[in-house]
Amino acid sequence: MGICIKLPKNTKLKTIAGAQEPYYNNTIEHQFVCKEMPPEVNKIIMLVDMESFYASVEVAKNPSLRGKPVVVCGDPKQRSGIVLAATREAKTLGVKTGMTAGECTRLSSQLVFVRPHMQDYIDTSLKITKILEKFTDRIRPYSIDEQFLDMTGCEKLFGNPKEMAKLIIKKVWESTGIRCRVGIGENPLQAKMACDRFAKKNKDGFFILSHKNYAIYTWPLPIKDLFGVGSRMENNFFNIGIRTIGHLAVLPRESLKRRWGINGEILWLNARGIDYSIIEETSRAKEIRKSVSHSITLPRDYRVKKEIEVVLLEITEEVCRRARSIKKAGRVVHVCCRGADFELATGFSRQVRTFEPTAITMDVYSYALKLFYTYWDRRPIRALGISLSDLTDFKGAQLSLINRKEKEIALTKAMDLARSRYGITSLFWLSSLAPGGLLFERATKIGGHEA
Repeated sequence: MGICIKLPKNTKLKTIAGAQEPYYNNTIEHQFVCKEMPPEVNKIIMLVDMESFYASVEVAKNPSLRGKPVVVCGDPKQRSGIVLAATREAKTLGVKTGMTAGECTRLSSQLVFVRPHMQDYIDTSLKITKILEKFTDRIRPYSIDEQFLDMTGCEKLFGNPKEMAKLIIKKVWESTGIRCRVGIGENPLQAKMACDRFAKKNKDGFFILSHKNYAIYTWPLPIKDLFGVGSRMENNFFNIGIRTIGHLAVLPRESLKRRWGINGEILWLNARGIDYSIIEETSRAKEIRKSVSHSITLPRDYRVKKEIEVVLLEITEEVCRRARSIKKAGRVVHVCCRGADFELATGFSRQVRTFEPTAITMDVYSYALKLFYTYWDRRPIRALGISLSDLTDFKGAQLSLINRKEKEIALTKAMDLARSRYGITSLFWLSSLAPGGLLFERATKIGGHEA
């Protein structure tokens, strides 16, 4: 894709090391022209994002909270006492997602704390999906409060993209009492950037990016604002002089690919607003699972080996159960651990390849346990996670004269059947009754939060 920037006369340009062309840091006067544009330039892709979703649902349920600084927060006595969502009024007082309840109370005594109700949020999200299905059948949920829509070809029904966005915002508000923002682009990447970086700050609640204005609006933004750039990649970019999205966009594509592989190439494409993803019809969309994972933020610091082993087994059981439910087995076991010290970041993230594909709990647990004890620094921990990847069809296992794998598989299937009928706590490992076990506490929750 060739890029040409047409500039006014006497324009001052900035250059960075390794750049193929100068980067112009003016967001108004230049004209961005792309050659060899991919076919998605004629598409209308939208990202519909609910404003402060959990908090908005609580306000919609209880109108007396409207206009108040509402904070949705878990149990302050445990680690679940962190902010999950906050209304505009709470945010103006300095409340941010991820803060602890204690930090919030020190900011203001006016805050209204509400415990989370995950089932209500799931039900509302499904209701919003039904509303959006009245506009198009090409929908791809991105998270509980974000959904991509392909509105291409709907102009005669709902008007131009601006009119579509206004109508969607109106319908969602009238049906749920929740405000939404709409990012509009020619592909999902542009729609995401339009929503996150501009629509949320726009009083109309929507914003449009395209190949014509993508560079004008996004290139001056700091590199951390580019979708896909985390804190570690931001530091990597800073080390080679990349400060803005525009700096990245004008670097040679191959140099980024050589340095960071496919991830570097994807970020280069993101910086130029290029994304070849498609939004399929809801009935035809097929999710290709690459891994199955589960993680837990522990209710307290865990430092005793036996207690940690109990939680590791519970997490492993959940991961394997999920894999078996989609008839998959994995060849790679991955374990991650975060230390309890917020000031000194400790922990690890390591993986190992198994002898054969498996979704049998004790097989995966043996690998997870070995990984954990190999890399654990013996400091207290606050979070654990396990994933099973490189998935393949779960058809059985290699027969052995020593281990009766066929019996293990049959027993596993019987346990899964009992749990699906009578609940996850109907059959469990005896260790879950020991100190440190979390199975019964989490069985009544959704996503680790109160139902």
